[in-house]
Amino acid sequence: MNEITRELLKAVSDYDDGGYKDAYSIRENGCCVERRSTENIKIDSKKDAPGLEIHIKPGTKGERLSIPACVTHGDIDDLVYNDFYVGEGADVLIIAGCGVHVSTGEPARHNGIHRFFIGKNAHVIYRENHVGTGRGNGTKTIDPVTDVILEDGAEFEMDSLQLGGVDRTVRKTSATVGKDAKLTIRERILTDGEQQAVTDFEVEMNGENSSVNLISRSVAKGKSHQSYRSKIVGNAPCAGHSECDAIIADEGKVDAAPELSANHEDAALIHEAAIGKIAGDQIVKLRTLGLTEEEAEAKIVAGFLK
Repeated sequence: MNEITRELLKAVSDYDDGGYKDAYSIRENGCCVERRSTENIKIDSKKDAPGLEIHIKPGTKGERLSIPACVTHGDIDDLVYNDFYVGEGADVLIIAGCGVHVSTGEPARHNGIHRFFIGKNAHVIYRENHVGTGRGNGTKTIDPVTDVILEDGAEFEMDSLQLGGVDRTVRKTSATVGKDAKLTIRERILTDGEQQAVTDFEVEMNGENSSVNLISRSVAKGKSHQSYRSKIVGNAPCAGHSECDAIIADEGKVDAAPELSANHEDAALIHEAAIGKIAGDQIVKLRTLGLTEEEAEAKIVAGFLK
């Protein structure tokens, strides 16, 4: 690993100077540079495509898996396919951050396609942090694709964070939710300048007593543009909720298009969407405490995205 990779790892994952304590695989510029399996978490290379096949044994508790990917210079278009098989009754934390660094005028991109097969009554917390760094003017692009299949009683909690530096991103997430299964997705995005971000959620609730909660918080500054689409399909007695809250500043633009489709009389689906600017009275209140207008705005945005 080079020094840029180490700094990116610290920004997007739980890496420190002592490395990782549990199972991990580090991807750098399209190649695996370090990897470690444990007794309960087995990491293998895919045979038919670039990427990993990861098996987590049934009943595994309290372990974590880190699979960060880093692109450290321009002229790289990295594509990786990672499949996760989580055994029945397991309870694990998976961290899959991505960082792209550009110091020239050449573009760089990472596209991670992750598929999760969550066994019965298993519980997964999945954290995905994205960051772009470097002074080069090459376009930094991160396009994550996440597909989740939840068996009966399974739970999947996804926390996705992107707070600056990424010029282009298309974030696609799809899921199929079984009986008594629960899906929770929390997304936080900040864009500035000419940056563009697209979010696309699509969830099918096929199991009785399944539940879904999609929450998006975003801030569009400068001349940036964000687009949010969510679709929840209820095919059984279920509860689904989609919420999109956005703040626009300067000449920022946000589009929000939540969609619901109820195909069962006991499908209870709700969506909410709110877009607006920072309230003037909030800035005035913080300025009376000694903050400048810029500091007050930064404080409000940080609290909104926390």
